[in-house]
Amino acid sequence: MSDARDAVCNVCPRHCRIAEGGTGFCRARRAEGGRVVAGNYGRITSLALDPMEKKPLAFFRPGSCILSVGSYGCNLRCPFCQNDAISQRGEGEVGCRTAAPAELADLAERLGRERGNVGLAYTYNEPLVGWEFVRDCAVEIRRRGMCNVLVSNGCAEAEVVEELAPLIDAANIDLKGPSQEFYDWVGGSFAAVCRSIEILHRAGCHVEVTMLVIPGRNDSDEAVDAVASLVASVSPEIPLHVTRFFPRFQMADADPTPVATIHRLVGRAGRVLSRVLPGNC
Repeated sequence: MSDARDAVCNVCPRHCRIAEGGTGFCRARRAEGGRVVAGNYGRITSLALDPMEKKPLAFFRPGSCILSVGSYGCNLRCPFCQNDAISQRGEGEVGCRTAAPAELADLAERLGRERGNVGLAYTYNEPLVGWEFVRDCAVEIRRRGMCNVLVSNGCAEAEVVEELAPLIDAANIDLKGPSQEFYDWVGGSFAAVCRSIEILHRAGCHVEVTMLVIPGRNDSDEAVDAVASLVASVSPEIPLHVTRFFPRFQMADADPTPVATIHRLVGRAGRVLSRVLPGNC
């Protein structure tokens, strides 16, 4: 039972009520001094120099590489999560190092000189549950003339996305399914994700969308038609990655998506979108 003194988190549509010292559903945000803060601020679990295409971004700085950083926590509970070792963990459940925004930006700049790095990508876990760190890093990266990339489930309140959007050069948003019914399964808000795509695109950010195709869940013609139509309603030029599922996390016993299914759905989505790509094939 919640207490009137609980702090309310307004980062995502869950609006968790958190008792002092406790954490929200995402495991990353905690109540401290009567307000909700990012408990994972500056806590780094993953750091790697990746090809831009791995984000995946096919039409933003192709052939370049980008320093990619992740923390812990996520506000969804996808049973097919590919990064559950960090996204489905909280503080003390995964190894971390601490890094300040300026420190990461300095590293990105040095790697730019040495290895052609073009910026910093916020990825691996769900970056928006620690959006303040994304914001602060993004400011430092912009000061150095480099680019910011966001890889996100997009399930956040408009105010968060609107504050970050002017700082983000490119984003890949996971549109996991065609309806709120699908998002009930993963614990998110379909409307919030659609709104995030619109906000980022309207702000001039290069946006690409990924749909992970789960056999028996969102692999029908109707599902991809709905997703493609929704993306096209924002812009038919937004690239859509129709991506193959491999067994992971709570779906480790499931079968991978047949390659033929991916190619069929790519063809259908291509009826309304100009750039549709198969992924993981």
